[in-house]
Order: sequence, then structure tokens, then C-alpha cells
Amino acid sequence: MATVHVNGVRLHVERSGEGAVPLVLVHGSWGSHRGWDTVVPGLAANFDVVTYDRRGHSDSDRPDAQGSVHEDVADLAGLIEYLGLAPAWVAGNSFGGSIALRLPVRHGELVQGVIAHEPPLFDLIAGDRHLAPDVHEDEASMAGILDRITSGDHAAAAQQFIETVLGPGGWSELPPSMREAAIENAPTFLDEAQDPDQQAFDPAWLHGFQRPLMLTYGSESPPQFPGVVSKLAEALPAARTKEFQGAGHVPHVTHPDAFVAATSEFILAHPR
Repeated sequence: MATVHVNGVRLHVERSGEGAVPLVLVHGSWGSHRGWDTVVPGLAANFDVVTYDRRGHSDSDRPDAQGSVHEDVADLAGLIEYLGLAPAWVAGNSFGGSIALRLPVRHGELVQGVIAHEPPLFDLIAGDRHLAPDVHEDEASMAGILDRITSGDHAAAAQQFIETVLGPGGWSELPPSMREAAIENAPTFLDEAQDPDQQAFDPAWLHGFQRPLMLTYGSESPPQFPGVVSKLAEALPAARTKEFQGAGHVPHVTHPDAFVAATSEFILAHPR
């Protein structure tokens, strides 16, 4: 493990594996680097795997000012540069997927390829009459979650969020370390929700990115997540799409073998 200082914040970083190909894993909201524990051993067999706590999460610094997704992208770029990984593969889950997709927009030279699972870029489907009701229902649920965070009931907020995304019983199925991280990092979710740019993305930003891109989704995920992936895939025809059968929003937790296999296959099929 190590501490890396980038953009005025201290990030907790862990590194595993001796492969020549660097792979940085970017966790989603509520999470930490521990969320990747189920897949790091399998990925480390082929890659130089880096996991870290994003700013505001777990063992990394928690700035007092309002944060933004742009800072997360800058942190990821700074991390890759600091560790001398460029060009690196970047794989992100959920909000981490949003960060991973934004990275090559400004820092294409740092990126060898991107894998993004269900980025919550809901602005892309806001005008879809089939999916908009799901987005509105999700927004109503999120309002209640944010109220619970504001009131200080972080445990109830974390459980409500997880069961909204993963379904009833999803909270109890998570490893204890992930439940603890979710409770601890609830205030940062409130901060992310107040960022006006957090759901915005124009696929045209990636039209100049010529490196490999894979967009993944779970067959059991709420429909708005595969809907976002579908919109991205339509706009980015060179991207590969992959469905994790039987999985939902966190396949690296629920279906680690499938996640390792799909990630490894895609990366190894695109050598430098």
C-alpha cells in the first residue's frame, strides 16, 4: 500500500501483480478500494493492478469544499502520472465508470483502453419515454436517501441506496467491508449528488479516442443502467458491449470470475 499526493489531496493506493500491463480500477459511489478485493487476485495474475480510494472516500483525504467529477478525473490522471503507468488500462464501476469515460477526453495520452460498467450518466436517457419513468422513480428514491444522509442516519441511507440499486436483500449480501465503507462514505455521496456535472456526458467527446473501449451491463440491473449503456453504444459504434448474465450493478462482487474473465480477455486481445 502507498500514499500518493496529487492535486492537493492524499490518496490511499494499493498495487498488486507483476504483469507488464497496468490496470487501474476506479470504484463507484459509497465504495473504496476494498470493493475490488474479490477480483484483484485473478486480475493480478496478468496485470499490474492498482486500486485506490477516491477523494472523500475511506482512507483518502476528504476536502471540505464542494467536489466535482472533474476533480476525480484529475486525480485519476495524476495517479497514473505519479506511478508512471501511462498508458494504462482503466476500468470503472458505476460512478467510477463515469470517471473512466471522462479520462481520455482530456488525458488521452494516459489511457491504453477503458472498461466502464453501468456509468450513471442519466442525462443521456432523460428524453427516452420508456426509461424516463425509471429515472424519475430513481430520483424520488435518491431524494429520500439524501435526506437521511443530511439527518445523519448514514447507515439507513446506505442500506436504502444499495437495495434500490441491487434489489431487496442486496445490503445483507454485500461483504462486511463494503457495508462499512458505504456507511463511512455516505457524506461523499451527498457531495457527488450536489455536483451539477455528475450525470452529464456527451459521447461526441470521445470521437477522437481511438483506443479500445468496452461498455458492460448486468442482465439483472435496473433498466436505466443498461439504457445508458445502450445510448453510449449507439453513439460509439467502435465500442464493444458486454452483458454479465445473471449479474447486476456490481458484477465484480457478485460474479467475480466472470468479471475477471471478461476484463482479462478484452485487455489481452488489445496489446500495446
